[in-house]
Amino acid sequence: MMLSLPVRRALLVALAVSALSSAQAQKKQLTTGQMLKNEPNKIITPLPGFTGWADDSHYIKSANRRPGGNGGGSSVAVDVLTGTETPYTPPVTNMTVSVRDKDVYLKQVDGTETRLTKTADEEQNPTLSPDNSKVAYTFGGNLYILDVASGKQSKITTDGTDVIYNGYASWVYYEEILGRASRYKAFWWSPDSKTLAWMHFDDTQVPMFPLYNSDGQHGFTELTRYPEPGDPNPKVKLAFYNVPANKITWADFNENDDTYLGTPIWSPDGTELWMQWMNRDQNNLKLYAVTPATGTKKEIYDEKQRTWISWFKDVNFLKNNQGFIVMSDKSGWEHIYWYGMDGKLKSQLTTGGYTVTGIQYIDEKNKQVYFTARKENTARVDLYKTNFSGKGLIRLTAGEFNHAVSMSPNGTYFTDTYSNVETPAKTAVYDSKGKLVKDIADSKGTEYGDYEMATTKLIRVKTADGFDLPMTIMLPLNYDPNKKYPVMISIYGGPNAGTVMDTWKYSGMAQWWAKEGMIQVAMDHRASGHFGKVGQNYMYKDLGKWEMADYIEMVKYLRTLSYVDPTKMCITGGSYGGYITAYALTYGADYFTHGIANFGVMDWSLYDTHYTERYMGTPKNNPEGYKSSSVLTYANKLKGVLRIVHGTMDDNVHAQNSIQLINKLMDEGKHFEFMLYPGQRHGFRDKSKAEHQQMETNRFIYQYLLQKPIPAELASK
Repeated sequence: MMLSLPVRRALLVALAVSALSSAQAQKKQLTTGQMLKNEPNKIITPLPGFTGWADDSHYIKSANRRPGGNGGGSSVAVDVLTGTETPYTPPVTNMTVSVRDKDVYLKQVDGTETRLTKTADEEQNPTLSPDNSKVAYTFGGNLYILDVASGKQSKITTDGTDVIYNGYASWVYYEEILGRASRYKAFWWSPDSKTLAWMHFDDTQVPMFPLYNSDGQHGFTELTRYPEPGDPNPKVKLAFYNVPANKITWADFNENDDTYLGTPIWSPDGTELWMQWMNRDQNNLKLYAVTPATGTKKEIYDEKQRTWISWFKDVNFLKNNQGFIVMSDKSGWEHIYWYGMDGKLKSQLTTGGYTVTGIQYIDEKNKQVYFTARKENTARVDLYKTNFSGKGLIRLTAGEFNHAVSMSPNGTYFTDTYSNVETPAKTAVYDSKGKLVKDIADSKGTEYGDYEMATTKLIRVKTADGFDLPMTIMLPLNYDPNKKYPVMISIYGGPNAGTVMDTWKYSGMAQWWAKEGMIQVAMDHRASGHFGKVGQNYMYKDLGKWEMADYIEMVKYLRTLSYVDPTKMCITGGSYGGYITAYALTYGADYFTHGIANFGVMDWSLYDTHYTERYMGTPKNNPEGYKSSSVLTYANKLKGVLRIVHGTMDDNVHAQNSIQLINKLMDEGKHFEFMLYPGQRHGFRDKSKAEHQQMETNRFIYQYLLQKPIPAELASK
């Protein structure tokens, strides 16, 4: 239910009264070590790590993890009914291959290893065939197959160069289409091990982008084929190698067509490779069934939208050729659809104004699908099941909580870790009907009520056109409604990439800032995912405008609160969040006073084709959109304190973005701050550089927002 403005204010006042009551009760104060060093405490007990299922009645639990730690310790398999724990080691049922010292090694089930290659340069992505008889890998732009029994290597392709890659992805495909998890791998074994499919990339026409490294006496440049909006993309085609016949067949896709190929999926019997295809405008998605022996293709699925379409993450094939199940947001909301193998729609399993977030289990025997969705509240995820007919929807999780679930292999049970912003997380196991089987763990420690801690509220701010925008607010400790406090807004802001969820978060660092007297805020706009594709469509060819319009509405609300200092309205984020931060301090300069923009896109004509054109089209067909979305356009409006941060070797969002903004700000005679991190990629990976960045962020907060000396604990590593 949407609360009125007076009621929302009353809630925050109630929060303040609660804080004052806590102070009067003289609760214990968190120690510096508890806040800054994650020292053990009895306030919050880390939940065990739940890493999957050993079988349908035993979930896998790892040792307790300290807050902020990496876990560790052995794993146990836990009987869902009795709670009995037995040591668990993942069974080794198959040989594996890996790269070590630049060569490929084969490891047998018994642990013995064999070195399969011996070269000066490194092989990439060695992958066993399903029958374990062969290993495919890429090397020097070419594709190789090695016979495990004989050790014989076969060079499948011969045209590999510095711009031609077989089975190894061009950068924009790795980053935006196949995904970083692919590690550039672009080849796929058929289920019967008789065919190897791969993508062939030609980067000849893709512009070269230089990254400068200052190391050594002379420095050096790293050259990357990086297509920016409107540039030529890599040419891509699909091939099949028939192992028994020693024959290559090319699929019926023309590499000269200005289109994209997506991640393919082998049909269960291996007779077809289902290839995703999309036009350059990314508003038409097709699925083609390709026959490996001939390369001919047959259209299975065709979807068009007025804005953009996302690639299928999964195509779930049903047994006995009963069709396939996929998710699509073509209705304006992400929903589940069942198609026959011929591509004809059998039924839409879910409908309505809510977002399905994932398919958890498909029960083919009973023709039911279990799925998660943001249905009851856009800031919460619940588990549901429904029939293949689209009828009989049942909610399986309960309460006003956000739920993270994991279903057993046969769908008999599921673990559920649930919480909200005011309630520490608990974990329990349930049966497939949603009946509690056993409570597992509670993160609320024995001394949870003994300490004074800042708490968080989730509220909604209504826009003039009807969107109830979600925002979390953490007030300072010992809050005094008669004082004014600075605000720190942490942001990302990209399409369908919201950060506000009704879930428990405990951070010692956040408690520290609350102790120091800072209001901490997170907020999501209409296109963040809370309002489905309906909300996202607002961003089409107009990045920046609607994100900022909604953020400004939320900032206007904050400024109506008597205890908010409107002269200290700070925003920070990285990547897309870096863009939003810089945009806020320029385009939104009347509302945002301070910002730290980390490695952000400052002009969308400088980012890659696939991501940018999905939302913006090209500079040629959307010149006004590119102009209005650029931070550079509004550089003359900067009047607050903006710090710009970038790594010199960022191969994703190039430092060119920040440098061009700096140049524009200089031309406008504007004051700003700039922090350059030598050799750093996108998101600083060097520990010392990351620590330095955090230290400098701390200094910024104390200097401009808290306006007092920075404590020694935060002024150094």
